[in-house]
Amino acid sequence: MWRGWRPCTPWRCLIPAGSPRHVRPLWALPDIAGWRAFWRKPPGLTRVSVPFPRHPLRLCCFACVRLSALAACPTPPAPGKTHHDHAWGNPEALCPESSEIMPKSRSPRGLLYISTALVSPALTAFFTFAPPALTPAAAQTRQTHNLPPAEVTRPQDRVRRRVARPAAVPAAVSRQPVQVLPEPVPVSPEPRIANGVAMSTPGIANRSLSTTDSAALIRDLPGGTTWGAGGVSSLPAINGIGADKNQIAINGMLISPMCPNQMNPPLSFVNPAMIGQMKASFGAAPVSTGGDYIGSRIDVTSGAPVFATGDSWLSSATLAGFYRSNGNVYGVDASAMVANRDTSISYTGGWARASDYKAGDGSVVRSTMYEIQNHAISISKQNFGNLFTVQVGGQFIPYEGFVNQRMDMTFNQSMFANARYDGVFDWGKLEASAFAHSVRHTMGYIAPDKTGMMPMPMDTKGMDGGYNVKATIAASNIDVVRVGNELQLYRLDDWWPAVANAGQGGMNAPNMGGGGMAPNTFLSINGGQRNRVGTFAEWERHWSRDWTTIFGLRNDVVWMNTGDVQGYNPTYIDAGPFNALNRARTDVNFDGSALLRFEPDRQSTFELAFARKTRSPNLYERYAWSTAPMASNMIGWFGDGNGYIGNVDLKPEKAHTVSFTAGWHDPASKVWSLKVSPYYSYVEDYIDVDRCAAATCLQGMGSGMGSGMGSGMGGGMGGGMGQADNLTTTNNFVRLQFANHDATLYGVNVEGSLALWDNMAYGRGEFRAALNYVRGQRTDGINLYHVMPLNGKLAFDHKLGGWTSSVELQLVGAKDDVSQVHNETTTAAYALVNLRAGYQWDNVYQFKQVKVDIGVDNLLNTNYELPLGGAYGMGAAMNGGTWGLNVLGPGRSINGRLSVTFWPQAMRFTHFLET
Repeated sequence: MWRGWRPCTPWRCLIPAGSPRHVRPLWALPDIAGWRAFWRKPPGLTRVSVPFPRHPLRLCCFACVRLSALAACPTPPAPGKTHHDHAWGNPEALCPESSEIMPKSRSPRGLLYISTALVSPALTAFFTFAPPALTPAAAQTRQTHNLPPAEVTRPQDRVRRRVARPAAVPAAVSRQPVQVLPEPVPVSPEPRIANGVAMSTPGIANRSLSTTDSAALIRDLPGGTTWGAGGVSSLPAINGIGADKNQIAINGMLISPMCPNQMNPPLSFVNPAMIGQMKASFGAAPVSTGGDYIGSRIDVTSGAPVFATGDSWLSSATLAGFYRSNGNVYGVDASAMVANRDTSISYTGGWARASDYKAGDGSVVRSTMYEIQNHAISISKQNFGNLFTVQVGGQFIPYEGFVNQRMDMTFNQSMFANARYDGVFDWGKLEASAFAHSVRHTMGYIAPDKTGMMPMPMDTKGMDGGYNVKATIAASNIDVVRVGNELQLYRLDDWWPAVANAGQGGMNAPNMGGGGMAPNTFLSINGGQRNRVGTFAEWERHWSRDWTTIFGLRNDVVWMNTGDVQGYNPTYIDAGPFNALNRARTDVNFDGSALLRFEPDRQSTFELAFARKTRSPNLYERYAWSTAPMASNMIGWFGDGNGYIGNVDLKPEKAHTVSFTAGWHDPASKVWSLKVSPYYSYVEDYIDVDRCAAATCLQGMGSGMGSGMGSGMGGGMGGGMGQADNLTTTNNFVRLQFANHDATLYGVNVEGSLALWDNMAYGRGEFRAALNYVRGQRTDGINLYHVMPLNGKLAFDHKLGGWTSSVELQLVGAKDDVSQVHNETTTAAYALVNLRAGYQWDNVYQFKQVKVDIGVDNLLNTNYELPLGGAYGMGAAMNGGTWGLNVLGPGRSINGRLSVTFWPQAMRFTHFLET
């Protein structure tokens, strides 16, 4: 085998103009993140190509060059030294800086590959499949605790510290090692988000003072809001598109609906304090962001792993307790970390409990209580430009009320395992991940908010798993090619045990399609499966310092099926025809995207983007089979009190979106900024609803049937369902069936900021504002459901030393454009005033940081209705309640939080390791 060295791919370097080639360059650009800096070279520098050595094993000489966005180019070998000496002899003699950045281990990269191949599948399988396999289903229903998800982002390069040496000292003379105290390693700059925005830790921390619901963070994104649901289970909506029409990834994990009411959406599996960054890619985003959605893609990642430098160990811990007066909310968040220079172990988690909150008029808003805990443990290992992370965790929710649903969550337990690899090579970057996530979920009634109802458990068990591989290839100095492949497997069982003393007959006559809740177990989704394989290719080109284009194509194949079903008894006549159907469906979907970015100067940016996005129906949209009033009422994540029925023949929905973003700011991006983003989307075969026209939907007992049957038939959950005027009524709950319709959505998001002052004496005072408008309508003139009215924010922020404060005015217009099919109700305009202040002390006694935050939400105690809160009083409605009640928003709340960060501890184990 040839053991000599040979040049690897030339590295792009910048050197002083007119300098000879052997002069040490000022910096190199060894990976993609540095291309823009290479293209926009500082004045007085010129571009050259410098080869650097590589071993036959294709291990580059990392001692002389760092794989980071801006790193030093390699230097020629010192006199009397060779690259062979550098690789196997004394690297410090050739490259003195290497002692500070290179681990002493010289294990070949092959060992990392082997360990990855063996450890990742084993851990994933064990932590995900072992617990369900060892625990019977009945026992799983009553387990009481579990852990949640949180994860590591991307590889970080170790800080390279340079120590000046006299020019007269030859390079071959070694110098004394410099003691480097352990400290967090900064992350390399992220590439710019195409057609999207990101929210970092400070903004997340500010918002989390007021909520434990991670989905609430979306309200600070352009066009972002939420559909009302449980206290920690809101459904995301951006630019008029909500729920699972958007795609949410938690550290790369894609979590499917595991409940007929989507009570456990993806963002409920992570507390706000566990989130390091939230990144949103809007409807016209490049295809590399993901597939199988038509709205926006939201990527949530936990904090990046931190490594120590040198031979020291680094440890830290943070503990925060909080309290909110409205709803008597209290809880704790915690994080801890221990790391050396190549291994990092961290924990993040939190627990919270809340009672029902009060509206501005003092009334208690029922079924808004909850208790939740999430936990995650991560182990990260870095070696020669590679980062491998394994994370395990889970969640436990013993109860959560749902103000706009007929059921509450009475048990939710999940476990997950997630493995991720990030590697930087001379050709580019490789990212790979695999995960498995299981959920055990039960719905029921939580007294005393939902009273007069007999027990009616509804159980769900589901599992997600898959992998994602993405390669970013440096095709040339100005070209980047991205290719990737992903697989998602989804399994779901949804069954409703028979209810004692609720036999046949009872609530519905046989000709209505169902009666009673015995003697059989109701099978809603039996062995449901939804699998997807996606592949994409994308090309990014920097034509000049001003112009950039991104083009991409994507294919996703989705195949779905479910087993035979049954009702509580033979009176559920829809089961037979459904079982006779060929229920297997395969969708072959194609997406494309194109983006043009123009940056004429350092003060303005313009982006024009177009994308076609495709989404196939979820399992409930296709396979919710029963038209019986009680059964259909249990399906639906819209919170409107209506019942929903699936449609096996649904087509995938296809969104054609065009957006334009114009942004202006001062050269330093510190004084002022303005961004305007109009958009338009035409959605072919948008999955909406029609009034159910089946005979079982039109034959009923009338609108008053619920009041007389509350105690004997599950609280009269017909509640006006099954009436003969189901097709025409405008002031009652109705039954709806999923159907395809073409639709359009258009709007504009505007945001800006202005620094009013910025000096040492008075700190920094900044004004910021945001305005969001969206209009959604089907081509037949029907308004889309749950589209947020015109809304905006005006805020003033101040920072002086450790002091921070903010006052915010939230403005929401009247909601008059409502869905006629859903019988959606209107809401009035309102304005809220929110205050927040905090102070941070550094180096207090044994603590690194102590921070106190206090805030007041809804300062004026305004009484208002939530535009997307849905129908209120579902417990009462099931006993003959009145249609048309909106959910009231929370009244005044005084919030407080105390956070303590302990001093990092540096521990030297050099002697121990050497012995």
